[in-house]
Amino acid sequence: MRAPRGVMLEDDMNIPRSRGNGRPALTRPDGTPVRVLVVDDDPDLAEVLSGALRYEGWEVRAAGDGARAVDEARDLLPDAVVLDVMLPDTDGFAVLRELRTVRPDVCVLFLTARDAVEDRIAGITAGGDDYVTKPFSLEEVVARLRGLLRRAGMARQLDEGPRLIVGDLVMDEEAREVTRGGELIELSPTEFELLRFLLRNPRRVLSKAQILDRVWSYDFGGQAHVVELYISYLRKKVDAGREPMIHTVRGAGYVIKPVAGR
Repeated sequence: MRAPRGVMLEDDMNIPRSRGNGRPALTRPDGTPVRVLVVDDDPDLAEVLSGALRYEGWEVRAAGDGARAVDEARDLLPDAVVLDVMLPDTDGFAVLRELRTVRPDVCVLFLTARDAVEDRIAGITAGGDDYVTKPFSLEEVVARLRGLLRRAGMARQLDEGPRLIVGDLVMDEEAREVTRGGELIELSPTEFELLRFLLRNPRRVLSKAQILDRVWSYDFGGQAHVVELYISYLRKKVDAGREPMIHTVRGAGYVIKPVAGR
């Protein structure tokens, strides 16, 4: 079978076999199917992607341009969006800004034919949670989405514990709420997962490589810039106007620890 542009097909299209390969089905916390919106102007590619995601048991819709994507998002309220950067009426970054007004916590996986470091960082800076470059395998896209959904708490999974506490910083993993000194802190899904990794390892210096492996679940092209970027985001939210808890250990990594005397 001929592969659509941007997809590598192997062994019957490399479609993930979640119902027959022993991998458990992923659902929303209430047991209903995960909702995913696929946005790509190539109808063949959108169809193949949608088919692979439906095979996971998920509810999937597709859109071929930015305007239709926003309309579909308003109706579907997706848990995740697979979003092409290059669209006929706009770019994926502009669409993402609109999507965030509809569904602020939606997970976004960018699709791009551009592999430059600047483009990778641009996608993450714009608010994307992850991205894959074309050509890609369907298995990779599904694996990335499953990881994003788990990290965002939008999919049912075993929890390692309801509350993590370091000093006056408290994370309720079940409610997905973070407070410091009783004040609520709003975090994106990736910021939440990064902070959770730090809180599970208080006073322990974590290298950029360890953080990349745990939070992004893969080597981000060998680029540590994304870690530095998200650490800066966390500091602005967790440490802003307060004694800092997140510290840089030059040449080693990052550590979180309570303020001295608390």
